[in-house]
Amino acid sequence: MLDPVLLWDWLAFAVRWLHVITAIAWIGSSFYFIALDLGLRKAPDLPPGAHGEEWQVHGGGFYHIRKFLVAPEAMPDHLTWFKWESYSTWLSGFALLMVVYWVGGELYLVDQSKTDMPLWQGIVLSAATLSIGWLVYDRLCKSGLAAQPNLLMLLLFALLVAMGYGLNQVFTGRAMMLHLGAFTATIMSANVFFIIIPNQKIVVADLKAGRTPDPKYGKIAKLRSTHNNYLTLPVIFLMLSNHYPLAFATQYNWLIAALVFLMGVTIRHYFNTRHARAGNPLWTWAVTALLFAGVIALSTVPMAETEETDVSQLTGAAARFAQADSFEAVHEIVLGRCSMCHAREPYWDGIRQPPRGVALETEADVARNAHGIFLQAGASHAMPPANITYIEPEERALIRDWFRSAGS
Repeated sequence: MLDPVLLWDWLAFAVRWLHVITAIAWIGSSFYFIALDLGLRKAPDLPPGAHGEEWQVHGGGFYHIRKFLVAPEAMPDHLTWFKWESYSTWLSGFALLMVVYWVGGELYLVDQSKTDMPLWQGIVLSAATLSIGWLVYDRLCKSGLAAQPNLLMLLLFALLVAMGYGLNQVFTGRAMMLHLGAFTATIMSANVFFIIIPNQKIVVADLKAGRTPDPKYGKIAKLRSTHNNYLTLPVIFLMLSNHYPLAFATQYNWLIAALVFLMGVTIRHYFNTRHARAGNPLWTWAVTALLFAGVIALSTVPMAETEETDVSQLTGAAARFAQADSFEAVHEIVLGRCSMCHAREPYWDGIRQPPRGVALETEADVARNAHGIFLQAGASHAMPPANITYIEPEERALIRDWFRSAGS
């Protein structure tokens, strides 16, 4: 019978895969329609109410697309709604957040070296960031700032930076990055669910009733869609950041996240300008390169020293693993096979930071990272890479027995 721990990890894998699939669909359609909208051209034979048209070729066929700025004169027989890509991405992402960061909160959510916050409070904070962030953003958009989109984007950027700094005071660097991405993705999906789709439904209802739709609904939806366009690339970076400790496991990770948001703006500005045939702003590449250089510089700043936790101070699951049979032997195995890379100052050539920010030097380190050690070196042969430190089958078996004895 398959180990319940392995079943849970396969569940996480399946949910993550679903999240990636739906995100690709959402991002692809979003980028396509922004490019289409910016590339529309006037034509002498456009029907009344049409804003522009575009001829495209793909897959061996030609497509003739027209956009109506408010709505066509009559409701078309067939209308495709682009909404489930957004909803499915958010729902699968929220499920993944619960599977990894709530159930696995002792390892991945609250950083006990920064705060003594109980796990349940960390989970409440995790959930609150998603809803509170949207409420603040939505209030800003519905204020007089809607007429000043540049100022509105600047305030949104300030909100994101403040959120990143605040989360970094209690969460692990990995969780801070992920939650900042989830916070931003919630804004994007809520824009679709609460603003864009309802406004489009109002226009459709007016068409069906024979009324002339009010153009304000299209303008509001357009503003929110533009925000989503500029936020997409930073969200992708933040969601992938857990694979790169140089991004999340550094002293100024929240500033790195802030620079990534700026890079998202410069990159999208370049492509949006090109799609609109309004020039070739090559300066955006130089600015993006400078911002990325800033990210690299911040990632190499030495980490502030933190007080090491003694094994006697461990609580919860970590304490159980420290008290389990064979713990001392497993600690010796990890020290001999893993700690040359997984150290606060790695001494393996070419490694500057412990992979994924995981240090495995002290007994407390090993107890806190028991789940990862079991998956990477016990249940599988993922670590050490290419078995470069020659971990023996008997040592892997001992790791498995130790983990299962503590979990039983």
